[in-house]
Amino acid sequence: MALNYTAEEIMQTIRMVQSENLDIRTITMGISLRDCAHEDMAVCCRKVYDKITRKAEKLVETGEAISREYGIPIINKRIAVTPIAMVGEACSGGSFVELAKAMDKAAEATGVNFIGGFSALVHKGYTSGDRRLIEAIPEALAVTERVCSSVNIGTTKAGINMDAVAQMGHIIKAAAELTKERDAIGCAKLVVFCNVPEDNPFMAGAFHGVGEPETVINVGVSGPGVVLAAIRNHPEWDFSTLASIIKRTAFKITRMGELVGREAGRRLDVPFGIVDLSLAPTPAIGDSVADILEAMGLERVGGHGTTAALAMLNDAVKKGGAMASSHVGGLSGAFIPVSEDAGMIRAVTEGALSLDKLEAMTCVCSVGLDMFAVPGDTTAEVLSAIIADEAAIGMINKKTTAVRVIPVPGKKVGDEVEFGGLLGRAPVMALHTYDPAVFIGRGGRIPAPIHALTN
Repeated sequence: MALNYTAEEIMQTIRMVQSENLDIRTITMGISLRDCAHEDMAVCCRKVYDKITRKAEKLVETGEAISREYGIPIINKRIAVTPIAMVGEACSGGSFVELAKAMDKAAEATGVNFIGGFSALVHKGYTSGDRRLIEAIPEALAVTERVCSSVNIGTTKAGINMDAVAQMGHIIKAAAELTKERDAIGCAKLVVFCNVPEDNPFMAGAFHGVGEPETVINVGVSGPGVVLAAIRNHPEWDFSTLASIIKRTAFKITRMGELVGREAGRRLDVPFGIVDLSLAPTPAIGDSVADILEAMGLERVGGHGTTAALAMLNDAVKKGGAMASSHVGGLSGAFIPVSEDAGMIRAVTEGALSLDKLEAMTCVCSVGLDMFAVPGDTTAEVLSAIIADEAAIGMINKKTTAVRVIPVPGKKVGDEVEFGGLLGRAPVMALHTYDPAVFIGRGGRIPAPIHALTN
């Protein structure tokens, strides 16, 4: 498929890159490891390492070459693999931590920033491999640098696995404790999903879905600064005009992402999969989703009107992406991670944004409660209840929701933790302290909603 660009489009893209923080946030190679299963853990680990390093050998150099030639920043090069719970299930002994180490070693050898797929899908129940992987998550994230993990605990079709929800509260607490010397950074690499997409290029939730080809290139594009500039330049616009301009901006960004994805796929001889158009912020000034919402006229994110503004933004972004490409996928929309967005950090610090309002915003954004820090003495049951609430939003609304929560040992409300890089910094947020232990302890499965019966 040929993508034709006008001179005006090219000049607009150059301007967006130079002054508005437009970038390709990631090119992510998905790799199937289903043929790496083996009853001997050592053999399985060797096969995992060999296949990843063979398939992704030229991923980083290809991304850097495209970035130089096209003048478009490509910030991250990443790998996503088949959920390791499936790959390692045949192993008769050994710890799944060894598989995480093999993934980490392969990521280092190929030079990628992160590797995702230390994952399990347990929305309707566990297999033996799922149980072994989930139990290994805390140690796996503590002893590796680049490995990311995810667990899907619910879907609109299946309901919510409350046994898994209860377990994940304890897993998150254990991951925090094992990485407490680094402000619980292990939790920043762990996402709990409802309705997880299988073609997501963004960490920490990326994995290579079972319906995907042997290998694939997925692209994640981010452009909060571009949308912010468009809104700030025209304060007189009404919402209809504003939505139209956001759609046009998203259209241009998505076209650029597909160009890069197809070119990377051609050079690597790998199929192009999807472009995920997500307004994923960074801690950099001018690269904030919160700033976009405030540019619409809100005094501060978290105030009344925030959810409506975010709903309009998210919808316009999706519509623009859908017009630009037939291969839009992943999450696509507006992300609202606290630690990675300077405007969100400001709103929390000033007391404008509470966790309750953040949860309301997740009803209309593209992910969920993402990268927020809570006091270290938060109980596992409270963490599980937060996950259950967010999963319920996803299940009922037929959308992806997720929780990436960081209970930081030794920290209390008002403290701040520093993760560095794209992970940013996070003010510790207050939680309700009422005990949900009896509710979480019921176990079983919350049934799927009636509108799931669509066959």
